[in-house]
Amino acid sequence: QVQLVESGGGLVQAGGSLRLSCVASGRTLDMYTMGWFRQTPGKEREFVATANWSAGGTYYGDPVKGRFIISRDNAKNTMYLQMNSLKPEDTAVYYCAAARRSAITTSRSQYDYWGQGTQVTVSS
Repeated sequence: QVQLVESGGGLVQAGGSLRLSCVASGRTLDMYTMGWFRQTPGKEREFVATANWSAGGTYYGDPVKGRFIISRDNAKNTMYLQMNSLKPEDTAVYYCAAARRSAITTSRSQYDYWGQGTQVTVSS
């Protein structure tokens, strides 16, 4: 199995940028479909982005399309979420996740492993 640890969250002003990292250990990222989700208090965990670099393909949730980019560094076995043009509504705890499947998916129930989350706060 794989262990996931997120970092890179923090406080940023609206319009700014942050890059989240998700370090994977135990297995290589290529073995999984990877995803980013976010959650605010009282709401369900929301899909942000997904990618599978072996099979090919990325997909983004509508609220972040054109602003966020999912990527990876093979040598570091690390996935990233570059977040640009941040808005106050992007404030949430962000989680990375891994799914034992080759097809990308937006469904959180399809993901088998989760990190502990990192807080992102965007001030207006």
